[in-house]
Amino acid sequence: MKPKILIVEDQFIEAKSLNVILTNAGYSTCSIARSVATALSIIEKENPDLVLVDIFLQGEGTGIDLGRILNDRNMAFVYLSANSNRQILEEAKSTKPYGFMVKPFRAKDVLIMLDVALYLHKNRLPEKPAVPPSQKSTPPVLPPEFNQLIGNSRKFLDTLERAKMVGSTDTSVLILGESGTGKELIAHSIHNVSARRYKPFIVVNCGTLPANLVESDLFGHEKGSFTGATAKREGKFELADGGTIFLDEIGELPLELQVKFLRVLQEREIEPIGGKPKKVNVRIVAATNKDLEEEVAAGRFRIDLYYRLNVFPLTLPPLRERKEDIQALANYFLKKYTEEGKQVPVLSTEAAEMLLQYDWPGNIRELENTIQRNMVLGNHAVIESLEIPASRRVNNPSVSTKSGFKTMNENERDHILAVLESCNWKISGKGGAAEILDINVNTLNSRIKKLGVEKEIAARKKDKHS
Repeated sequence: MKPKILIVEDQFIEAKSLNVILTNAGYSTCSIARSVATALSIIEKENPDLVLVDIFLQGEGTGIDLGRILNDRNMAFVYLSANSNRQILEEAKSTKPYGFMVKPFRAKDVLIMLDVALYLHKNRLPEKPAVPPSQKSTPPVLPPEFNQLIGNSRKFLDTLERAKMVGSTDTSVLILGESGTGKELIAHSIHNVSARRYKPFIVVNCGTLPANLVESDLFGHEKGSFTGATAKREGKFELADGGTIFLDEIGELPLELQVKFLRVLQEREIEPIGGKPKKVNVRIVAATNKDLEEEVAAGRFRIDLYYRLNVFPLTLPPLRERKEDIQALANYFLKKYTEEGKQVPVLSTEAAEMLLQYDWPGNIRELENTIQRNMVLGNHAVIESLEIPASRRVNNPSVSTKSGFKTMNENERDHILAVLESCNWKISGKGGAAEILDINVNTLNSRIKKLGVEKEIAARKKDKHS
């Protein structure tokens, strides 16, 4: 027997539309509630398995008020909304719903969201009590496909546990995290534990799509469909048919393209340039280092696309929040970059401590670059010291002025060097230092020249490529 659903919606047409969708799909529905009070009364009598709650309700109490009560009672619920106000979204998220549905409702989207919400509620991870420092919690048992993801910190393991849980499904996943935290690695692991593992895993970097060939690159084209189309071309979505498509940097997607992506998500259908629509069977895994809710509030990202991507969010913690993993990661990279047949170098106590004193703005990618560079510079069995930007070290005792503080120029110099190192010394373009610092490329070059760090940058770049 299918689960029982309660609809809490004060707009008659929308409530009726939802009820028809659920009834046609074989769900058992409760009486429709149009207020918080009525909803609570029905819940007491009929004990629904899941509640669909409109955020804005007439009368006393809002949907968010009801959400808090449902969360306290450990009941599964999903919000109904077309709202893009950042404050309201944050307030709604704080009640821990199992998802959001965007109005107007589409039957396919409603049924997918119900399946996901009920699955998550049934398989929810229990709240983990704080573990005393003297005790070690038992790590989760993860499949071998996750072996490349290194770390034992609680935040990181919680993320991997959720990734393992969603891996075997076809649910869309949105991976959130700063640059360099390993979003593509975890996306690949999710693909490798799914039933699609023997099918393609196609990566699309939405931040580097060529402006004049975006549609062709993604959806393909027919021969002769435009000047230069001398042969038929399959797009990335068609290449991923049967497998997984990983949409990296989804927050960089232009608004005009977001509509087309939304159609693919809704209909699982693409339309090549000059061709006819065709169905594709792909699983969507997306990733971003941007705050998509902020992008929605600013009008730069469609709210309907955000909700359809954000079915199952995974957040990868930055390295500064999982410092207990730094030594294990460093050892992995020391082994990775040691030539075959040679002894793997080790870090001295001082060098290991330096790793912990730095807050790693470039995360794991920056740590890898740092280890690789210092192995070249040291070339010894024991690496006694490391070249790490001093400005971002925690509790850094080195100061340059009599007052005990660095000058503005010294801070700016160290910060520019740290950012450049975190993005592999790239100044312009997507993911470059100018974009991260939010300044013009010419302005950044001017500051580099004025601060006298051109030679230092050249030396570090040379070390990196030597």
